[in-house]
Amino acid sequence: MKTYRVAVVGATGMVGQRFLSLLENHPWFEVVAVAASARSAGRSYREAVGGRWAMATPIPQKTGDLIVLDADADAAKIAGMVDFVFCAVDMKKEEIRALEEKYAKLECPVMSNNSAHRSTPDVPMILPELNPEHMEIVPFQRKRLGTTHGFISVKPNCSLQSYVSAIHPLREFGVSKVLACTYQAISGAGKTFATWPEMVDNVIPYIGGEEEKSEQEPMKIWGRIENGVIVNAQTPAITTQCLRVPVTDGHMAAVFLSFDRKPSIQEIKERWAAFSGEPQKLRLPSAPEHLIHYFEEPDMPQTRLCRDTEHGMAACIGRLRPDSQYDYKFVCLSHNTIRGAAGGAILMAELYAAKGYFDR
Repeated sequence: MKTYRVAVVGATGMVGQRFLSLLENHPWFEVVAVAASARSAGRSYREAVGGRWAMATPIPQKTGDLIVLDADADAAKIAGMVDFVFCAVDMKKEEIRALEEKYAKLECPVMSNNSAHRSTPDVPMILPELNPEHMEIVPFQRKRLGTTHGFISVKPNCSLQSYVSAIHPLREFGVSKVLACTYQAISGAGKTFATWPEMVDNVIPYIGGEEEKSEQEPMKIWGRIENGVIVNAQTPAITTQCLRVPVTDGHMAAVFLSFDRKPSIQEIKERWAAFSGEPQKLRLPSAPEHLIHYFEEPDMPQTRLCRDTEHGMAACIGRLRPDSQYDYKFVCLSHNTIRGAAGGAILMAELYAAKGYFDR
């Protein structure tokens, strides 16, 4: 595989930092540019981040020396330097939509961690093991944008990575209803305990917009391409509640579900154990060997013990059992800034690279 030159746009934030940490020794992608707001532009990345670096590993040496560019004003310069960009900016939704389309119209593909384009009908929202066929919408999007090379692709919301991955292999049984309560880490808000002391010994039962995303985005993932747009699935019916909990990394979900054709517990476990997708078939660099890991222990998975399973790219499941109101219930976990954010976007980009979408 050739080496692709990439930029991280929104590089100083929590997810931007995670991108740079994961990309430091990537075999396919080389970071040649970093961009952020005008406030950070013109300084070295190390100076711009200062004491806000939140990763466990140091700032990559090469990245630390890069001069931060202005994500908006320098867009044309950045587009000319790279094969595609990762985007993880903290802006208003309408500003993000405009910025990502700006890069795409500069013939620079955008791999986005942002939510702004997730509901755009011709923008694929890829969870690589589940819906790689949605990449086929890209030619229709390029036609709308008037581009030959540029396009936008987004990854789904961090909160749904574990439970949608768990439900997907069971859809053959006709999943009819889903209730998911998510317990989400503070890094999902770009925070640490040092910067958010109010979260110590506390639970906040509200995360703005999170429940809507958690209920609606799976329907697009399970949708189909029709007449140049992605038409959302109509089932299952999903309802969610999302809570912020005092955990550094890792989103957990308590899931209840019912079926049209109720499988046995053994059948469910067999589907989970056997499930594999295009990233595993192609042996993509960031792909977990097994997306789904089931734990038989009654007190697993636990956030601190399991969030880094398969380098943070796996969905960990446990406590599958019958329920009195639904057919079954279980708990699941995924790393929110790796699988749920930067790592998921990098895996998505690897899939596009393997399929030739970045080649001119």
